[in-house]
Amino acid sequence: MAVSATQSILVGVTDLNASLKLFRDVMRLRVEWQAPASPSLLHAWGVAAGVSAQLAELSCNGYPVGRLRLAEFSPTPSVRVRSDFGPHAIDSPLDVGPKAIDFYVSDPIGPSLEAVVAAGYPARSAPRKHQIGESISEEVVISGPDDVPMLLMVGHRHRATSLRPGSPDGPFSEIATASIICGDLAASRLFYGERLGLVPVNDAETPIAYRSLVNDLVDAPRDTRVHFLLYAQPGEASGKILLIHFHDSPAKRLIGCMRPGRLGFSLLSHHVANVDELHASFQRDKAPVVKAPATVATPTGQRRLMLVRGPNEELFEFSAPA
Repeated sequence: MAVSATQSILVGVTDLNASLKLFRDVMRLRVEWQAPASPSLLHAWGVAAGVSAQLAELSCNGYPVGRLRLAEFSPTPSVRVRSDFGPHAIDSPLDVGPKAIDFYVSDPIGPSLEAVVAAGYPARSAPRKHQIGESISEEVVISGPDDVPMLLMVGHRHRATSLRPGSPDGPFSEIATASIICGDLAASRLFYGERLGLVPVNDAETPIAYRSLVNDLVDAPRDTRVHFLLYAQPGEASGKILLIHFHDSPAKRLIGCMRPGRLGFSLLSHHVANVDELHASFQRDKAPVVKAPATVATPTGQRRLMLVRGPNEELFEFSAPA
């Protein structure tokens, strides 16, 4: 059963209002709704009893795909999903698991980067221009709220399968792509292609000529071979998932780290026509279902919702109208 592109990504933050100053006021994303999370939603997410959350969902000019959901949990979490940059990092940039959320910006990249840095969110490197297959990109990684990695990119030459017409139709686009560090390309192709029905729109290793630039961008050792595998919903250029595989590089798995109730990139949300049918297919394949389907109250109405763990420690929320 095919699923949608990524409808939204949940990011846990310590201060919702401070985060809105970046995403709403600087990046000019639009707040679609702001509301407390219901007890049934928190339970379905596996959040500990006694924890509450304030949520806000933002879009790029109402675009329905690639939305950002911010969550401020109370009491404030002390654990980040991923901590792989800076003097207090406990993870490696090559560790398998959720990595970054990616936004398109206009060419030149400088003014967009300067606006974010001026708001208090530093760049992790200088912008890097490189080529993978036929795609030419210019990218820079910044530390967003609570150090969540955020990649800003200019699509100098991107196919229509990766960059939707008119994007960015504002200073910053919707979340065009979410990046995941991938431990097993074969297992990921099985999960994303055969189980979810998404299609690969780029599947290539970084050429030697650009390898050092890409390694600098992702904080990998200079001579590391990097493979990029990009999945999308057929006909949808946003809400993609980019799997980044480092060849022959020792790394641990961020086992169970991606989940609501923590700080950072914590949930990928996708729509599906029938959650219970998808659940049955996962059961047949012995896929790791974290939470069986349940009917929950969400800020946009009753939804039938299920959580599933992906092959690279991703956590997915699949939902449909109840």
